[in-house]
Amino acid sequence: MDWPSVYLHEANCVSPLGLDLPTNWERLTEGHIGIVQADMGKCGNVFVGKMAEDAIIPRAPTATGTLLEHMMEIAAAPLVKKYKPTARTALVLSTTKGNISLLDSGDIEGARVSVLAKKIAARLGIHTKPVVVSHACISGLLAVIAAKRLIQMGQYDDAIVLAGDVVSEFVVSGFQAFQAMSPFPCRPFDKRRHGVSLGEAAACVYMSREKGAFKILGDGAINDANHISGPSRTGEGLCRSIAAAVQEAGIDIGSIDYISAHGTATLYNDEMESVAFSRLGLEQVPLNSLKGYYGHTLGASGLLELAVTMKSMEEGVLLPTQGFGEIGVSQPLNVLENITRQQTRRALKTASGFGGSNAAMIIERR
Repeated sequence: MDWPSVYLHEANCVSPLGLDLPTNWERLTEGHIGIVQADMGKCGNVFVGKMAEDAIIPRAPTATGTLLEHMMEIAAAPLVKKYKPTARTALVLSTTKGNISLLDSGDIEGARVSVLAKKIAARLGIHTKPVVVSHACISGLLAVIAAKRLIQMGQYDDAIVLAGDVVSEFVVSGFQAFQAMSPFPCRPFDKRRHGVSLGEAAACVYMSREKGAFKILGDGAINDANHISGPSRTGEGLCRSIAAAVQEAGIDIGSIDYISAHGTATLYNDEMESVAFSRLGLEQVPLNSLKGYYGHTLGASGLLELAVTMKSMEEGVLLPTQGFGEIGVSQPLNVLENITRQQTRRALKTASGFGGSNAAMIIERR
């Protein structure tokens, strides 16, 4: 069966680097990073990407709410205003932890992700029942894949995909338990990398069957069933996810111009990605990770990085991998070290996460 094409029209984001995508892009091209050393209570001083709440609250459309709710509203508001959701518009919301900090005050009901989704939908004026995607660190990219398929099946005409997560003591303690936190701002794919830096952000994209700036050529999401936290040493799940995206796209894999990798700067993740890319013959394709700028924003990361990828393709500029200096994985990769001017027609975005989860998407600039 030939499914209808789905297009990405416009994206926006909120992060420590700025409250909209143009500001983020300006700061990224200037080499700024959002990772700072912050007091995370019992977890001590940790390098994380933290929002300044006093900058967020005055910009929030709604006076009350949590930091995450404010961030999501600010990210989505311009797109909702421009594209005017109808009774055939989906809201697909991605997060890994949602308002989990509300558990500190005993608000169990408020901490439910379903409650967050309904609250955001009401505030944005979206009347369809929200769809929640929470699948570890591939959630943001998987939400776009889910929205695409819902549109293709005719359940919706268009979709607002919204993703967000915040840094909390609860989340930091979990990564510390895995001994995965870096003692300095993370260094993706670098020989000196020593773990992840966490971050917080929200991102949003509008997509529909109407022709837009970017066409989704293909996608794939395949778990490797290897380990609860460790990725496959052979890169099998990511390799198959990319292969599925290429097959759906109906293109030669050699026509991919750029890769926005997951690149968390953990020893095993970066190594796994290098193996997967090498197996597919992608080792010479220009590649970067944005984690050195933002930290790992969990459920927001896939969508945040897709938004920056779209902007990068529009501007004809590829960003360097912040913190990278010397290759530290077993397979060769063309990791970008400097700002590079390049017209990019087709880009591959990948994501991987706990539970052996993997996702890949190929987009084409029209």
